[in-house]
Amino acid sequence: MSKYSEDIRFQDEKKILYLIGYMGVGKTTVGRLLSKKLNLSFIDVDGFIENRYHKTIAAIFEEKGEACFREIEHRAILEISSFQNLVVATGGGLPCFFNNMDLMNQTGTTIYLKAGVDEIADGLKSDRQKRPLIKNKSPEELRDFVETNLQKREVFYNQANLIVDVPTCHTKEEINQWVESLLNNCVS
Repeated sequence: MSKYSEDIRFQDEKKILYLIGYMGVGKTTVGRLLSKKLNLSFIDVDGFIENRYHKTIAAIFEEKGEACFREIEHRAILEISSFQNLVVATGGGLPCFFNNMDLMNQTGTTIYLKAGVDEIADGLKSDRQKRPLIKNKSPEELRDFVETNLQKREVFYNQANLIVDVPTCHTKEEINQWVESLLNNCVS
């Protein structure tokens, strides 16, 4: 564990855990497991937006552009932050626009799931077509993009209440063990 890790407690009775970090680090997977283990509801912000607009994130990006998508995303996190008793998996860019990071830190506990550039790029190689920002990038372009973008975004990610290094997990059992360790060491 890391922030590198003190015991993080829910900031208030609302009990919201926001998982932030770069695309592909496992926010949704970890969020689902945490929500089950903590008996909290789970919201994936991208899924929330897709349900609301009846379109994929890729379609919204293509039709409206990134700037409009970021406004939609901001409105979604404003709404979600008024809920309680949940784990929220954010999109990778969400903390970096508007005052989203401040909002999440004020309304819940933020956890930055941190991974290295190579691990992120390797994990995203097979998932490029689903992700608008990396859709047509070669493996080399993908790695360069991740490195450049991650450097810009870490200014926001590092404002999280807790920063944890995400190991490379290949099986459900390994992921479960890591989430259990996260719970035992950091969240109460």
